[in-house]
Amino acid sequence: MDLQQAIKEAMQTEKDAMDYYKYGAEKMADDKARQTFELLANEEKQHAHMFYNIYKGTDISSFEEFISAPPNTESSWWKALKQSMLADFDERKAIELAIEQEDALEKDLLATAAQIDDPEVKAVYLANAKSTHNHYELCMEERNALFGAN
Repeated sequence: MDLQQAIKEAMQTEKDAMDYYKYGAEKMADDKARQTFELLANEEKQHAHMFYNIYKGTDISSFEEFISAPPNTESSWWKALKQSMLADFDERKAIELAIEQEDALEKDLLATAAQIDDPEVKAVYLANAKSTHNHYELCMEERNALFGAN
């Protein structure tokens, strides 16, 4: 995998997470939980923009067009969201799902980074993994604040 493909994949992953958090925020009854998901959605958008700024491909005409595209229904984020919605989707489930997705994504990013020799490509994945870990921690804090530690 080359650097530009790594950047494009990282940008799409950030958008997938943003779409999840935007949708989750719409479903939150608790103001603090909604604000947390809105914050996470905005951070994911900023991360995607950071990757867009260094992406040299010509297949994405503008950041706004990319970010406003419909959700990627093939992403793990969207599939997990749709599966969870078959049951009663509530704040607890939204936060628990976010925790699971952030944890799985961090592990995947770190595993991928470990297999990459190119330091620039590896750095893209490690930066994304660090950001993902921070989101995991924020979701854990929110879950504990709303529902107590498990």
